[in-house]
Amino acid sequence: MDIGDPIKTAVEEIGKVLNIKNVVGEPIETDDFTLIPITKMGMGFGVGMGKGKDERGKGAGASGGAGIEPIAMVMISKDVLGNDGVKIMSFKTPDLLTRAISEIGNAAVKIMDKDQEMIKEIYMKKIAKKREANELKK
Repeated sequence: MDIGDPIKTAVEEIGKVLNIKNVVGEPIETDDFTLIPITKMGMGFGVGMGKGKDERGKGAGASGGAGIEPIAMVMISKDVLGNDGVKIMSFKTPDLLTRAISEIGNAAVKIMDKDQEMIKEIYMKKIAKKREANELKK
């Protein structure tokens, strides 16, 4: 028995599951909207082969598993054209780490804005002092 046989079979079966239609669902039409479901897919597999001392002690196998989770819905309005007519409704609430990273990012932007204001203020004061010094020399 060749180790390639169970691997080939496992990869062929996974190939059947790995399809964009399993991640971006078929559009659903309503009177006002076109709804497109979006999912997250995860999978894993393993293969193995073993051989004992004689012919009776050999074997091979493969196994796998997959999971699919709805994460969002794209809502396209039939009445509103352009970007304003497209909304994404997330089904996931951000976990603690995602929220923390987002808050840190927001805080960093605020700090950089304040730093820029302080640098501008210092620069303006230096310019004012130079002008004042120049006026006194005259």
